Amino acid sequence: MVGAEQALVIGVPKESFPGERRVALVPTLVPGLVKAGLEVRLEAGAGRRAGFSDSQYEEKGVQIVASREEVLASDILLHVRVAGGNRHAGQADLAQLRAGQIVIGMADPLSNPQTVQEVAERGVSLFALELMPRITRAQGMDVLSSMATVAGYRAVLVAAMTLPKMFPMLMTAAGTLAAAKVFIVGAGVAGLQAIATARRLGAVVSAYDVRPAVKEQVCSLGARFMELELDAAAAEDAGGYAKEMGETFYRRQRELMGRVATESDIVITTALIPGKPAPRLLTASIVSAMSPGSVIVDLAAEHGGNCELTRPDETVVQDGVTILGPTNLPSDVPFDASQMYAKNITTFLLHLMTDHRLRLNREDEIVRSTLVAHGGQIVHPKVVELLPAEGPSVA
Repeated sequence: MVGAEQALVIGVPKESFPGERRVALVPTLVPGLVKAGLEVRLEAGAGRRAGFSDSQYEEKGVQIVASREEVLASDILLHVRVAGGNRHAGQADLAQLRAGQIVIGMADPLSNPQTVQEVAERGVSLFALELMPRITRAQGMDVLSSMATVAGYRAVLVAAMTLPKMFPMLMTAAGTLAAAKVFIVGAGVAGLQAIATARRLGAVVSAYDVRPAVKEQVCSLGARFMELELDAAAAEDAGGYAKEMGETFYRRQRELMGRVATESDIVITTALIPGKPAPRLLTASIVSAMSPGSVIVDLAAEHGGNCELTRPDETVVQDGVTILGPTNLPSDVPFDASQMYAKNITTFLLHLMTDHRLRLNREDEIVRSTLVAHGGQIVHPKVVELLPAEGPSVA
């Protein structure tokens, strides 16, 4: 149990990750935290880039603090990106952390376990919200789904602005314009939102996913589902996340990608496997066979990309095809993305509260699945497996 007679203090620092415009808490959600017996401190200007002024927070009872060090001294820290999710800029905050603090945010522990271990060594209890189990009672805390919704929407808009065509079919006095053809690879949350957005703009949309069960969802949004005759029963783990498949499977996938991609104006790829490099689905030869002016938006760019030619946060033009590798599209829609993220993180925090006290019940699947570091050790089995053999054991 963590708590004392005095109210626990929540600290919301300004995000230090380069280009990050989101904030971990929005003003409208502060009253719920205060009602739970929590006090809130915000680093001055933390919400400005997302469209929230300091005065809006103050009206809800938040203490605005000019000193980052004072905010980082709070009992509970709410971040968008922390530790492994902010490897370089976040290093400056590490020395400010102390034993017994609670840190909640996106930590990317499966890709950067060594950085997370540095946080553990400070004695911090670190919760990585990317590891939220996909169970019904955790839906309101699922930051990956929330941010994927924003990314899928934004990816289509970025593609539309880059494509030298319009999306809808138009019949005009100057002739008929054919509708753009959009191919979505991956029908998870980001992919489904991309399908819906592309359809609203008037495109003809096709989609593919390794999980045949999503066909109904794809078709309900008005897209055509591309089927590949391979056994994909093992493509999803017990937690609802994609699993790594064999090379034969990926080779057959690439053959399908090639056939459909070369007929498409836009390809948006969303295939990711937690803790693994993104599967390569679009080869250079596939790109070279696409029509000049075509656009690829690779939402897996931060983890190596689904396209062989993708470079994170760069625009690559190959054989007339434009390949975009954005790594933080939710930050481009910071107002709504912050509201969604803040709702997720406050719902999670209030889940930990009982009678104005914070209780870390590790028998609870939600707590057990997201708690990465506690008591000076890495306590999440999946993260421990990624550390060197001499690394700490599970506590």
